[in-house]
Amino acid sequence: QVQLVESGGGLVQAGGSLRLSCAASGHTFNGYYMAWFRQAPGNEREFVTVWIAGRTYYADSVKGRATISRDNVKNTLYLVMNSLKPQDTAVYYCAAGNGGYYYAPSTYQYWGQGTQVTVSS
Repeated sequence: QVQLVESGGGLVQAGGSLRLSCAASGHTFNGYYMAWFRQAPGNEREFVTVWIAGRTYYADSVKGRATISRDNVKNTLYLVMNSLKPQDTAVYYCAAGNGGYYYAPSTYQYWGQGTQVTVSS
């Protein structure tokens, strides 16, 4: 059974940092796009960042504040975000997929359940 399980969310003050983890099981996801998306209440799910065979891409809204990384031994994807802002508040999802635009949710076949990140001002 393929699973993506996120962890590391929580409540953090503006200006703070956090690290999200996404543990994959049931599949190695070699060759897949591995991405982070987020969704705030009332908003569509939006692209945050993606790892594609060692290359990384970021949404403009997080560029310079976010770092995605992948540990192939642990089969785990990470997202570190610094200088957090209240507008970063959302449920953050890990996703795996291939064959499409990396920033489009429809590209991704596998999703985690999400982890809530709340940034207080």
